[in-house]
Amino acid sequence: MKKHVYSFKQGLLSFAFLIFFATALSAASNVQLYTPYTSISVPPGEKIEYSIDVKNNGDSTQKIDVYVSGLGKDWTYSLKAGGYAIKQLAVLPGEKKTLSLTVNVPVKVNKGNHWFSVVAKNHDLLKLVVNVSEQGTFKTEFTCDQANIEGHADANFTFQTKLKNSTAQKQVYSLLSKAPRGWKIIFKPNYKQATAVEVGPNETENISIQVEPPYNVEAGTYKIPVRAANRSTSAELELEVVISGSYEMELSTPTGRLSTTLTAGRKKDIELVVKNTGSSVLKEVRFSASKPKNWTVEFHPDTIPDIQPGEMVTALATIQSADKAIPGDYVSKITAKTPDTQANASFRMTVKTPLLWGWLGILIILITLGVIFYLFRKYGRR
Repeated sequence: MKKHVYSFKQGLLSFAFLIFFATALSAASNVQLYTPYTSISVPPGEKIEYSIDVKNNGDSTQKIDVYVSGLGKDWTYSLKAGGYAIKQLAVLPGEKKTLSLTVNVPVKVNKGNHWFSVVAKNHDLLKLVVNVSEQGTFKTEFTCDQANIEGHADANFTFQTKLKNSTAQKQVYSLLSKAPRGWKIIFKPNYKQATAVEVGPNETENISIQVEPPYNVEAGTYKIPVRAANRSTSAELELEVVISGSYEMELSTPTGRLSTTLTAGRKKDIELVVKNTGSSVLKEVRFSASKPKNWTVEFHPDTIPDIQPGEMVTALATIQSADKAIPGDYVSKITAKTPDTQANASFRMTVKTPLLWGWLGILIILITLGVIFYLFRKYGRR
């Protein structure tokens, strides 16, 4: 009898267990996790945003523990609902709640498929896969869309560069340059001059690099290596400046004197010296003059075909004053000009009365004295 009672009790327990297990399965099948994007392909360092629905298809409110399982060591994530990080949520029968899942793919990661799951404990399992499209690395990238700029020697050259921190940690980089001697290199992260810059993980910083060549630099191509570095990682970039040469010249006389005397109505020859003080050939150097009214200025030659760097060429300026110029000082401005540059020199011209007028003046004085003497002798005795 006892044996039958024991068997009955054992059967009753087994039946109860089956009822409980069936109820659990029924409850489990009533909660469902869903997202339309179960397989995504991204490069290393990317951030993936998932929207996951938690549906309660049952007839009672369900409290559900949720978490993420299976992500690699360097992968990170956040699971939120209503703007808050959550571990459990309650869903009314026949309703759904939406979870926001953010998965950060590490920078240093192997290429290929990576599986993980979103788990609704004791209810459902949502399997997801991320396909990393390329092999990840721990590196820094220093790039410039336009790494070659051409200009004159007296110009400033500005390069727009990008520094990308392709690592999983914030990096502070020292900004360095190995420019030729005499060159000035200025780094401007966010348009502010600095010698170091901080870049967040997998972020990019815009850096403006200003290059100033030394005075009177020769024409040619110059390499400007720049570097962003710290103890963990570094990157180099080579900029290139093409100097087309400087255009400068001086206009003077062999003695440097810029004044002379001139008789009214007469001509005066002035020797001019044009010196090429730049680093490029001066071509088609033309002369012109700003002169007083009724004066003339002629040049011989009026155009110099070319002047090599460091060389001097002479020309002749013939200045003629007006016939009725009043004695005094006059200024004539002479200009030597090319399409690229020009030089000016102001000459002070002191005009004097012609010698003939001086003799005529003396003759008039003598005649006047003679007339007075004659009149004195003739009428003085009476």
